[in-house]
Amino acid sequence: MQPQKSISLFSIPVIVAALGYFVDIYDLLLFSIVRVQSLKSLGLSDEMIRDQGMDIIGHQMFGLLIGGIIWGVMGDKKGRLSVLFGSILLYSLANIANGFVQTAEQYSLARFIAGIGLAGELGAGITLVSELIPKEKRGIATSVVAGVGLTGAVLAYFIAQMFDWRVCYFIGGGLGLLLLLLRISVFESGMFKDMEKTGISKGNFFMFFNNWKRFKKYILSILIGLPTWYAIGILVSFSREFGKAFGIQEEINPGKAVMFAYVAISIGDVLIGLLSQALKSRKKALYVFYVITAMAIFLFFQQENGTANQMYMICALLGFGTGFWAIFVTMAAEHFGTNLRATAATTVPNMVRGSLPLITMLFTWLQTKQTFLGAAATTGAIVMTITVVATIFTEETFGKDLNFVEE
Repeated sequence: MQPQKSISLFSIPVIVAALGYFVDIYDLLLFSIVRVQSLKSLGLSDEMIRDQGMDIIGHQMFGLLIGGIIWGVMGDKKGRLSVLFGSILLYSLANIANGFVQTAEQYSLARFIAGIGLAGELGAGITLVSELIPKEKRGIATSVVAGVGLTGAVLAYFIAQMFDWRVCYFIGGGLGLLLLLLRISVFESGMFKDMEKTGISKGNFFMFFNNWKRFKKYILSILIGLPTWYAIGILVSFSREFGKAFGIQEEINPGKAVMFAYVAISIGDVLIGLLSQALKSRKKALYVFYVITAMAIFLFFQQENGTANQMYMICALLGFGTGFWAIFVTMAAEHFGTNLRATAATTVPNMVRGSLPLITMLFTWLQTKQTFLGAAATTGAIVMTITVVATIFTEETFGKDLNFVEE
């Protein structure tokens, strides 16, 4: 393969990937922000808002799981740009449709379809940027993409304060369609173009399972990201219900909790890129952020008779600690060759997102054995243990040359 032409940190592909992830996160987190408001307007009771809310977010995550495979395979077979165009068109139209739903069942279907579309954005963007940026600056570039992108949750929160929840979905869909115009200026990865000229197998999802070494790398790549969606999908998204369980007098606004968490995640994602660069190690940076996450989880369950502001600050700390999303997805891209890289970088984060229903099932089952709070804490302990063990066995990828293919 020929040497890859590299680009600067703030070139058009990096900026467009960051803006794409910005819109992606706006749409991904919008349900968590408007869950209570939207389900109340559909006539659901408080108990149904909690139960149906978990079902709807579970369906969205299941869509992400399926979409991750579809878009990942397409990214390696047809190119990184095909995913960036196709995925954003699908989730933009699904979000517009979401603004017209009249029942919880229709809501679930809209979020499921949106989930399929949302699955492609980050993996294809990170893959493209990873292949275009010099390896010495790769971690910083992907952190910039994630850092900018994650602030989409902040926009979603403020939009939700100003507009009805249906309008929020229309705005999300409109932002996505506008982003399509920017995509025209982005060029394809040279590594993909070089690989395309060969007869090698591309985007074969089953290649992750026909070789033990590759399978091990793939599973470990998924497990190291689990704490993010335990923290966001359960603790932060359902902070209103946890606030009641802790005896907090003021009602917690889950949208505000999500906003605080994502401001901190955005900061964390940029800082972990710099930390990884300083330590010359992806794994050491992950361990630092795992410690912060564990501390935040511990503090979360020390809120008996606490205050709303305390809850928001702890949600922010949870967000900062789980601000390793960019590095974790970058590692997935770095583990695998060009003919499987988009499939890996797209499926891995969506397998983590898709694990939320499994984490929720564990949480629900534990509630038959323990209290609501006890079950949540036990779930967190199990998730963190699995993740740390997986990281120990994961290979270091800092500074790895990506100009190779999987045989």
